[in-house]
Amino acid sequence: MMCHLNKSLYGLKQAPRAWHSRLASFLLSLGFTEAQSDNSLFILRRGTDTVYLLLYVDDIVLTASSSRLLQWIISALQSEFPMTDLGALHHFLSISVSRHSSGLLLSQRQYCIDILERAGMTNCKPCNTPVDTCAKLSSIEGAPVADPTDFCSLAGALQYLTFTRPDISYAVQQVCLHMHDPREPHLSALKRILRYIRGTLDLGLHIQRSAKDDLVVYSDADWAGCPNTRKSTSGYAVFLGDNLVSWSSKRQNTVSRSSAEATWLRQLLHELHSPPSKATMVYCDNVSAVYLLSNPVQHQRTKHVEIDLHFVREKVAVGAIRVLHVPMTSQYADIFTKGLPSPVFTEFGSNLNVR
Repeated sequence: MMCHLNKSLYGLKQAPRAWHSRLASFLLSLGFTEAQSDNSLFILRRGTDTVYLLLYVDDIVLTASSSRLLQWIISALQSEFPMTDLGALHHFLSISVSRHSSGLLLSQRQYCIDILERAGMTNCKPCNTPVDTCAKLSSIEGAPVADPTDFCSLAGALQYLTFTRPDISYAVQQVCLHMHDPREPHLSALKRILRYIRGTLDLGLHIQRSAKDDLVVYSDADWAGCPNTRKSTSGYAVFLGDNLVSWSSKRQNTVSRSSAEATWLRQLLHELHSPPSKATMVYCDNVSAVYLLSNPVQHQRTKHVEIDLHFVREKVAVGAIRVLHVPMTSQYADIFTKGLPSPVFTEFGSNLNVR
C-alpha cells in the first residue's frame, strides 16, 4: 500500500524542503536572486535600492534601503502567503534585538535563564571566567556521569548560546568534545560555564555603525594541545569594520580554515553589493606561519598542510589576503584556543564586542 500526497503536510520531514522551494520560486518571480554564499539569503536590486531577505523555515528577516520598496515586498508576500508583519526586528530564533543610539545589541538573556532552570542552577554562585587556565580535559580521566543524556542536552543548548556569546565558544567546544562519553571532570567544566553565565546574563554581541568596510581576521592555534590525540585547537575571529561577524573554536589538524572563512565572507560581501575596499588582513602570532605563506619553499614540516598552504598562498599572491604578525597581547583569537586569566579574558571579550 502506498499513500500519494497531493501536497506536503506541515511537520513531515520533506515539508521544510517543499516550503523553501515554494517561497524561493515566488521570490525569484519578484526579481530576487538567491545568494551563492548562503541559500537562505535572497537579494533584490532595483535601481540604486537593495533588499535583503533572510529565510529560516517560516521566519523571515527583511530589510531594504527604501521604505517604499520594503512595503511593496511585504504587500507582495502577504498577498501570496498568510504572513504577519511584526514590525521592526526585536526577536528572532530566541535572539532578542535591542536598539540603542550607536547600534544593536543581540542577546539571549531569557534563553540563558531557561538553561539555568533546566540545570537547577538558577541561584548558583557566579564565576569570572567560563574555563580555567589549566591544561585541556582528558577524555579518559574521572568516573562516567550518572545521566549522560542530561549532560548532552545542556551541552547542545550551550552551543546555540554561542551565536551571541563568542566569549564562551572555547569552553563550550571543550565540553562538547566529550559528549560521547561524558565524565565527572567534564560535568564540572559544564557547570563552570553555567556559573559564568549566571553572572553575565546581560552580556550580548554589540553591532555598531562603522565607517570601515574591510575584513580583518585574527587566527590562532595551540600546538598539539589535546592530551589524548595531540591535535591542535584552532580559533579565529573575523571583523567587518568594527563588528565581529564570524568566529570559531575547533579541534582540528590544520590551522588555515580562518583564511577560507575570510574568502567566503569576501564572496558574500560581493553578493551583498558591498565589496571590501581592501585586502583582508589576517593576523597571526606565529612568525613561522607568516613567513611560510609568503615563501614558496616547501619542506618536511609542511607536507601535512600542503593543500591548505597552497590555497592560502594563492589568495596571498592575488592580493585578496595579507597575513601579518600580531603580538600575543593583541591576539584576540586566543580566547578561542585556551583558558585565559580573568583580566585578559575580560579585555579580549570587550574587544570582541561582547558587552
